[in-house]
Amino acid sequence: MNPMLETRIDKVTVHIGVGESGQRLVNAETILGEITNRTPVRSLAKKTMPIFGIKKAEPIGCRLTLRGGEADEFLKVALEVIGKSLRSSQFDNTGNFCFGVEEHTDFPGMKYDPDIGIFGMDISVALKRPGYRVARRCVARRKVSPHHKVSAESAMEFVKTKYGVEVTEAA
Repeated sequence: MNPMLETRIDKVTVHIGVGESGQRLVNAETILGEITNRTPVRSLAKKTMPIFGIKKAEPIGCRLTLRGGEADEFLKVALEVIGKSLRSSQFDNTGNFCFGVEEHTDFPGMKYDPDIGIFGMDISVALKRPGYRVARRCVARRKVSPHHKVSAESAMEFVKTKYGVEVTEAA
């Protein structure tokens, strides 16, 4: 097989949306830090929404990005938590996929604490192939050929072979 067509993980983004600042957001940051052993950053509201009591630029969630070996290890654990099952509708046309974890207590080593509560999280995985930097670099920037881009089918095949995930058709 051509090594330039080998699919790889670009990054894994983990996000917990709380919807408010305060102690719940601090608890969510603590949980995310314990699960990933990294320090999360806060997500700010883009708009003011008086119905929900949210003001523009108010912190309402936390997120972090994992790359390389950390991303691979975290993804193995996260896919195990959801039962190694994804739907084909969770993959987009560019080969990225997203899934959610309903309770942080499903992760190994995490216990329920009534003072903290239960948090769910969204996990987004971006896939790439070697040579994608050509489209992003400053000098001699070029387009990436459609043949070289990661498709939904190749992303599904990558997840099946590397992680043993079962991909089912969307209902």
